[in-house]
Amino acid sequence: MASFIRLNDGNQLPWIAFGTGSALYGHDATESVRRALDNGFTHIDTAQRYGNEESVGRAIKLSGKSREELYVTTKLGKLEPGETVRDALLTSLTKLNLELRQVWKEMEEVRKEGLARSIGVSNFYVEHLEEVLSVATIIPAVNQIELHAYVWKSMKPTIALDKEHDIVTSSYGGLSPIVRFSGGPVDAAINQIRTRLEQTRGAPVSEGQVLMKWLKQNGVLVVTTSSNAERIREYLDTINVPDLTEEEMKLIEARGAELHRKAF
Repeated sequence: MASFIRLNDGNQLPWIAFGTGSALYGHDATESVRRALDNGFTHIDTAQRYGNEESVGRAIKLSGKSREELYVTTKLGKLEPGETVRDALLTSLTKLNLELRQVWKEMEEVRKEGLARSIGVSNFYVEHLEEVLSVATIIPAVNQIELHAYVWKSMKPTIALDKEHDIVTSSYGGLSPIVRFSGGPVDAAINQIRTRLEQTRGAPVSEGQVLMKWLKQNGVLVVTTSSNAERIREYLDTINVPDLTEEEMKLIEARGAELHRKAF
């Protein structure tokens, strides 16, 4: 199975990214990101509002890996008065204060000037996407949203619009059903599927791998994070876990639809 997801602009991204929000939000991410890079991650996801872009860059430098072999996703914050999107991208300033359509036209210029390989959006739902698409000459390549079994039903319109325009849906908080909302209706389905996958594989399969496999088979780019090297390797090993059956895919979706819970 391919380990990359192709974007509508011809570029491609590793299907899994190491995230620097959540536990690393507002904290120095140097050691965590370096650990992730040392253990095989090549896709790092950050944002200006996370307050740790500088430490992410430090980790990349310390890793000794060439820029060409890495994929770094960041997201704009609000601009300071008189600042442009171009300025923000170049200097990683923090905030954005422009109307969506104007922002997107600036982002297109960034792409045209070669300052970013791909441009996309984050936390955009149908109404936001429609506003951008009404003026876009370059379609967003990625839309990153909170996405897991307990919000899947409510996110279906956004996912459908992403697919209609060949926009890759990227998830954060994908492990929320077991990390933040354990004891919910998805738990039994995960354990049932995990048991079957372990029998098929002949090797251990974690609950997290079941959920990440479910997202991946739905065509979703997964953003996840950990400070534990063993857990990092486990996440990357998800690519080697057997596929869920069609019935198992539907089971997680059905159990998730029984409860609506957002983590962020």
